[in-house]
Amino acid sequence: MKPGIIDYGGGNLRSVANALRALGQDPVIIAKPEDVADATHLILPGQGAFGDCLERLDGRGLLDFLKGWIGEDRPYFGICVGYQILFDSSEEAPEAKGLGIIPGRVVRFDAEPGLKIPHMGWNSAVLAGAERGAWSGLGDEPWFYYVHSYFPVPEDGAVIAANTTYGTQTFAAAVGRFNLLACQFHPEKSQDTGLKLIGNFLGI
Repeated sequence: MKPGIIDYGGGNLRSVANALRALGQDPVIIAKPEDVADATHLILPGQGAFGDCLERLDGRGLLDFLKGWIGEDRPYFGICVGYQILFDSSEEAPEAKGLGIIPGRVVRFDAEPGLKIPHMGWNSAVLAGAERGAWSGLGDEPWFYYVHSYFPVPEDGAVIAANTTYGTQTFAAAVGRFNLLACQFHPEKSQDTGLKLIGNFLGI
């Protein structure tokens, strides 16, 4: 097993790499498809905007590569923007076309009195469904660290692995399907709980 971190020139690579090293792993950094080599699991850390992320991935030849990798049901973990780009489109960049792996769109939080946007800080994720998989050992309502103004709305609620409520708005904090796992929060910044989730994804 060899984890690889997708480097599109704008992601939070260092924190994710440090989290993997804390789990005893030596990740490979992937800036182009040829860098994949013997990587068995891919992680796309999120930091930045929907359209910019897609443009940078395309510029490095990684967009079609990711579509193929996920389409073959090879292990993929998308974090924050790495989660959002799985969907068809985003209000953040209406002109940009997402990967379309999961039908749905990304929307901005509705303004509410006293609600700060971006949603920043610790919040709980209420697990959905009985299948634990990557969520094994995390309980029914683990806490994670969030920094975001937008969130995905899947068309099919069956893919939702966990929900989070901010203000009066409940959103899909994470999705899961076969070997695909993706979340809006940052597990690499979520201490032991986040490390547990990453470790479960890797099967360690």
